[in-house]
Amino acid sequence: MPLDGWSLTLLLIVTSFTSALLAMGGLYLLPGRAAARPARGIFSLGEDDIVFLLDGDRIVDATPAARLLLDQGETGAQTGVEARLFAYLAAQFPGLRPQLEELAETGSFTCTGGGPRRLHLRAEWCEGLTRLTLLDPEAEGQVVTVDALSFRAATDELATLRAVMEHAPMLIWREDPAGAVTWANRAYLLRAAEGTDDLGWPLPALFASDHRKAARQRLQHSTASGGQEGWFDCETLPLGEDLLCFAVPADATVQAELSLRSFMQTLAKTFAHLPIGLAIFDRQRRLQLFNPALTDLTALGAEFLSARPTLAAFLDQLRDRQMLPEPRDYKTWRQQFTEMESGTPGHYEETWTLPSGQTYRVTGRPHADGAVAFLVEDITEEITLTRRFRAELEIGQAVLDALDEAVIVFSAAGVVTMSNRAYARLWGTDPAATLAEVGLADTLRQWQQACLPDPVWSDFPRRLGARADWTGAVTLRDGRALHCRIAPLTGGGLLVGFSSASGAGNGRHDLGLVGIPA
Repeated sequence: MPLDGWSLTLLLIVTSFTSALLAMGGLYLLPGRAAARPARGIFSLGEDDIVFLLDGDRIVDATPAARLLLDQGETGAQTGVEARLFAYLAAQFPGLRPQLEELAETGSFTCTGGGPRRLHLRAEWCEGLTRLTLLDPEAEGQVVTVDALSFRAATDELATLRAVMEHAPMLIWREDPAGAVTWANRAYLLRAAEGTDDLGWPLPALFASDHRKAARQRLQHSTASGGQEGWFDCETLPLGEDLLCFAVPADATVQAELSLRSFMQTLAKTFAHLPIGLAIFDRQRRLQLFNPALTDLTALGAEFLSARPTLAAFLDQLRDRQMLPEPRDYKTWRQQFTEMESGTPGHYEETWTLPSGQTYRVTGRPHADGAVAFLVEDITEEITLTRRFRAELEIGQAVLDALDEAVIVFSAAGVVTMSNRAYARLWGTDPAATLAEVGLADTLRQWQQACLPDPVWSDFPRRLGARADWTGAVTLRDGRALHCRIAPLTGGGLLVGFSSASGAGNGRHDLGLVGIPA
């Protein structure tokens, strides 16, 4: 059947179209040739997808949502976006770092993070680059609508919290169960950046793991360059499986403690050579300081005193070892210490006479801060000497009282120190019975009033000042004659004696009572 022009033209078009389809089909169906797939670009996803493209640890590109995530994680410290990214990922996906290092061999992996959100992370190896996709399974297919005021309030609160954390003067950081630092505030990052020009991820651990053993502990930190060293009071709080750590600078406190310790050591060395026992109790009434003399005087062992006993236990031990005078009422006696502990004015001072014959002087002084110090001094020799001296004085007074001669003794200052009974009978006065001091001038005036005028009395002061042996005679107003003598004593003293002139030859001195005129 012959073909007209239109039919021929239509045939040629169909033939050409069929040849093109066959050619295209042959392209995809050739044996040994796989169908080519267009490469997925990072921006082929939606704007809400969070995708990062990394070259090693360096971010090559990121979606707008991913950039927004990095901006929200801004810490304010001088760290790169890579550090902020890995800080966020390490907090959400513990143990992610080793998996990323093996990504070139595995090709891809998917992991699920911890926490209430349970985020998914998809990692893929794309021709030398790492492609990370972060997915929130709860938010897939959902549209979250937030009004402008609520969003603004949330944003302001976030800014406030971030400013508080970044301007906090203490070091704050977060650790995972393995002890790796997953987040840190500005103070921590600035401290970690000292001595180094490049602070990367993972963040260095400034402190050893000792702070995880106790809720509060003092730690020491020095930078890598060794240029700065500091002390911190560290406190940890559990945050799920992680730890939230706080480190407050404590250099001033440590320096004060070292100064106090040095001062206490100086005091201890000084008190170690004192023969007086010293015991200092703090406001909780525990022994804080004692010297070796206290162990010698109280017979308490150094082990017992080093255990910081309380004041009550200290006194009870002294009582058990018979180092206390046994009072009639031990509770009342203890009440004196209670009153002293309460900060009442004055101080406690008492002489303890022990059953062993020793004598202690115990002094207790309370302080304004609640502490109390006890001084224990052995005064046995002092008491013995005092008693011996007192006994000698009593013997000397008895000897003077046995004499018939009226005797009076003046000190170097011209004050009457002693007289005998014969003197009191003769002149009608006893200087020892007078509380006030009796001087030489008053005594001389008394003598003159009881005697007749005589040139001896005008010369008597000069004789006393000459401090030489002298004898003379005076006459009482009743007509009796008295023999008077002056004898100097050692130490600047003077002895003046009066005896009856009539009995001087036979050794008898009958001195009666003299009436002194008014």
